[in-house]
Amino acid sequence: MSEKSKLRIVLWRHGQTDWNVENRYQGHSDIPLNQVGLYQVGHAAKVLAGMNPSRIISSDLIRAKQTAQALVDLTGIKLEIDPDLRETNGGNWEGKTGAQNREEDGERFKQWMFGGDVKAGEIGESRTEVAKRARAAVDRGIAEASGTIIFVTHGGTSRALLGSILEMPFEKWATLGGLSNASWSVIEPNTFITTGWTLVEHNAGSIPEPVFGNESA
Repeated sequence: MSEKSKLRIVLWRHGQTDWNVENRYQGHSDIPLNQVGLYQVGHAAKVLAGMNPSRIISSDLIRAKQTAQALVDLTGIKLEIDPDLRETNGGNWEGKTGAQNREEDGERFKQWMFGGDVKAGEIGESRTEVAKRARAAVDRGIAEASGTIIFVTHGGTSRALLGSILEMPFEKWATLGGLSNASWSVIEPNTFITTGWTLVEHNAGSIPEPVFGNESA
């Protein structure tokens, strides 16, 4: 990496859980990985280890900690925990399927699904609230740091973080595709301007490759 791009942020979503398969809103509910999820993170950890991470910082929920542990086991890097990387508090939606939430709280659920900044499940968190706390966790994690820092987090939190870090207008956050289980996004400092970040990979499962011819494109 060049001097300016020594810092790299990786947002890694946890592996699969039974509630993912059942389309249940997880939120702050502490649901562990299933057997598929454990396999996914074991495979992903082998790839991420190739990025030579300098820190591994995880949400405190068990599905994220189990995901992070797979990389810790390979690298020997100390696992750090930051609860501000948690998934969105889903309020009254947690534990219920999408169909149940559409039936019981249809208008609010519709606004949420189409990118509205409403509180999830009436008493949960809004997307901008999630972005604020999770961005604080990332800012703490990269302060005075260099190298590749892995933040092990959740799908909704990752999308809010990307929108915030990339300084996208809130109404455009919904245009970002979601992260598959055990996949990640990579963000690096923009090398063409003095401030800001570049989304290098999204929903990825590989080490970023150089983009040859970027200056001439």
